[in-house]
Amino acid sequence: MEAETKLRGRGRPRSTKGQPEHTRAQTVDRALVVFQAVAAEVAATLTVISSVADLPYSTTHRILETLRGRGLVHFDEDKQTWSIGVEAFRIGQSYARRVNYLELGREAMQALTDEIGETSNIAVRDGAEVVFVSQIQTHAPIRAFFPPGSIGLLRVSGIGKAILAHLDAQTSRELISAHETPAYTDHTITDDNALLAELEAIRARGWGVDDEERHPGMRCIAAPIFNEFGEAVAGISVSGPVQRLTAEAIEVAGPEVKKKADWITEQTGGRPGLVKS
Repeated sequence: MEAETKLRGRGRPRSTKGQPEHTRAQTVDRALVVFQAVAAEVAATLTVISSVADLPYSTTHRILETLRGRGLVHFDEDKQTWSIGVEAFRIGQSYARRVNYLELGREAMQALTDEIGETSNIAVRDGAEVVFVSQIQTHAPIRAFFPPGSIGLLRVSGIGKAILAHLDAQTSRELISAHETPAYTDHTITDDNALLAELEAIRARGWGVDDEERHPGMRCIAAPIFNEFGEAVAGISVSGPVQRLTAEAIEVAGPEVKKKADWITEQTGGRPGLVKS
């Protein structure tokens, strides 16, 4: 199979075919072609990589040294061969974590819905907004519904506030002021100082509440999920009507939601971050 790869041909990988030349940065494109050529081999010489990438030796070597400087490829001095570096593995693991993130999230959401009896959600941060990516609904007749793809402001969302509370102070303030906040309900927190005070309380206990701030009669309890850099990038929540999510029910549900969020963080290789002031 390795010999077949070497003889397969000179030229660009199929993934770039059909893509207009003017939409690609040539230097980046060449670097990726070389990187893919290295990835196709267990270990390859400069001659083989140059041939597969269809690039001059000198160009191929400069690109390889650049990739080597970033840890994306490794050079064996004794064998004079190039192979994939440890940093490429880390980048690949990011994709694996993303896939596991949703799979494990579904498991955690199902457990929350079973335990608390309310609809559970996962949403990810996208700038100053959150995007809901997964949901498991309760069978109760009155329930919250956030279909995948639904978008909301960070500051007017249980998950959004849980994320904001665990970002560094400067980033949090910038995101808070990124959009004007409509008074969706009588409970919407439109005052920035009041919101900052609430974020401090969320940070202290590890979970937050959307108390009818976006939708009248609905409450949401949420906790943040962290990536491998300790950044709050997503969150998990349960949502339901105020008649069921009473103050007493929230006190019980809050720690459970945080426990599930921490479990997802741990299982996907993340770590809780330390908020910088």
